[in-house]
Amino acid sequence: MRDRKASNSTRTVHAGAKREKPNHALTESVVQSATYTFVDTRDLCDFMDAAALGRAQGRVEYGRYGNPTVAAAESRLAALEDASDCVLCGSGMAATTVTLLALLGTGTHVVITDDSYRRTRQFCQTFLNRFGVPCTVVPAGDYDALEAAIQPETKLLVSESPTNPYLRCIDLERFGQIGRHHKVTTIIDTTFATPLNLRPLEYGIDLVVHSATKYLGGHNDLMAGAVCGGEQLTGLVRQLLGVMGAVLAPQQAFLLIRGLKTLGLRIARQNESGQRVAEFLQEHPQVERVWYPGLRSHPDHSIARKQMVGYGGVVSFEVRGGLDDASRVVDSVAIPYIAPSLGGVETLIEQPAIMSYYELEPEERLSVGIKDNLIRMSIGIEDTDDIISDLEQALAEI
Repeated sequence: MRDRKASNSTRTVHAGAKREKPNHALTESVVQSATYTFVDTRDLCDFMDAAALGRAQGRVEYGRYGNPTVAAAESRLAALEDASDCVLCGSGMAATTVTLLALLGTGTHVVITDDSYRRTRQFCQTFLNRFGVPCTVVPAGDYDALEAAIQPETKLLVSESPTNPYLRCIDLERFGQIGRHHKVTTIIDTTFATPLNLRPLEYGIDLVVHSATKYLGGHNDLMAGAVCGGEQLTGLVRQLLGVMGAVLAPQQAFLLIRGLKTLGLRIARQNESGQRVAEFLQEHPQVERVWYPGLRSHPDHSIARKQMVGYGGVVSFEVRGGLDDASRVVDSVAIPYIAPSLGGVETLIEQPAIMSYYELEPEERLSVGIKDNLIRMSIGIEDTDDIISDLEQALAEI
């Protein structure tokens, strides 16, 4: 797309897409092939020579190393992030783990913030440690602790913005400056924000990670992960991905492209609904606290205002009472489904204490910041007034 200043809705439909497509089709073709052929030996040798020089663009010999439909989706996401490259993987966790493994090695060290996705922290603290890569966890938003945790062996600073489930927002400019000062690569997961609400690369962050399963796909019908940034780093990720094989299938890439075309419309609606629902909950007598960066009461509101276009569709809140009271609210709503994940067109609701931390005792959950009365709600595209009315009747059950 020539006009880089086009609006978000226009960019989600056209950015990174080729005007001329095979067979004059309007939509991308699903190239359902695991292997690719060559005309003759000379054709194969020419390809191998070009590949050795990094010039075999648009051509692969095997599906683990690339696919035209996946490449089309990568091009679109790179354009939305204003990144020079994007690597798509089979899931958000695949994107995270392959990136960490590609950039770390025995004897190196990683620093991660505490309110990051639970599985990401588990991977850093347990799996990487088995291979001689220690991990230090620091509080999200404590930049003195972040800088103090950096060692000579530190290679990566990892965080999310907004985080899960308290939607803490990282000062990306400061985070990036700390990384550059210590010559440490910075990675930010912006699954909750999407490229429409936040672009970390503009603040000097090295790599951006997304669980494309969420808002980017937007319909709860695919799993995908994305890593966006400069080609020097994404090239390392792509190389390891080809070895590990956690690749995205072409049909999933097709669904992702379809989802991206409505991203602008969906995010606009979810930003609006998220703000209104958060404001309603903040005034409700049966709600103790609301975690939403669009509220002045949120500890990172000023940072979010400076960095974000909108604040997203995830609202976390603490009801008055305990685990059973929160369960009563969750069981009483009529519109949301009780389910994990987020970012789709349907509103979802869950208690993190039960959905993600069920195996832990209450004291253990509290030690990692998860309260029994906490509810996380991912707002879909239903009518906002209907969602608020539904919440109102459910909260009356406490």
